[in-house]
Amino acid sequence: MRLFMQTKPAGKEPPRYYHLILQQDLLGGWILTREWGQQGGRASGKKDYFEVREHAEEALIQARDQQLKKGFTVMFAQGMEGPMGSRYEA
Repeated sequence: MRLFMQTKPAGKEPPRYYHLILQQDLLGGWILTREWGQQGGRASGKKDYFEVREHAEEALIQARDQQLKKGFTVMFAQGMEGPMGSRYEA
């Protein structure tokens, strides 16, 4: 699962972005990778490990909602369909 968000460009500064990737590891756990920064600039990141998929999905949704409150917009979502439709897109 993958979600890419960004802000609108402010003047001459490029937009900021926030990228969330949720993937299963080889041992059956789940890794939520977060990457953020300014387009064309230096990036920062963080990885969190979860044993249960539902907990990882909750963390992804929580991270997405935090960024939406900060003015980010979902630009791209891949593999985000759940049984109740697209619960990952805002």
